[in-house]
Amino acid sequence: MSFFVYIIYSPSIDQFYIGQTVDLNERLIQHNIGYFKDSFTKNGAPWEIYFFLICSSKTQAILIEQHIKKMKSRKYYSSLANYQELSERLLQRFR
Repeated sequence: MSFFVYIIYSPSIDQFYIGQTVDLNERLIQHNIGYFKDSFTKNGAPWEIYFFLICSSKTQAILIEQHIKKMKSRKYYSSLANYQELSERLLQRFR
């Protein structure tokens, strides 16, 4: 089973959101319909996938998600989206 770490972006509020899931398409739909009532994402629809990474385990996905959230940097998010080698290093680091 694959796990995904994802970054979604809302042009309407100019914000990013980082999360992890087993079904990326379903999770994007959930964010866009306001499924998570008390979530930060409920007011940002429409959300679009900015970046995603396929992980080999839930533990790996959680660790990478936490790492990306700690960075709190648009420049870092952009680098992840534009430089594949950064994604590969994350996968290696959080095996």
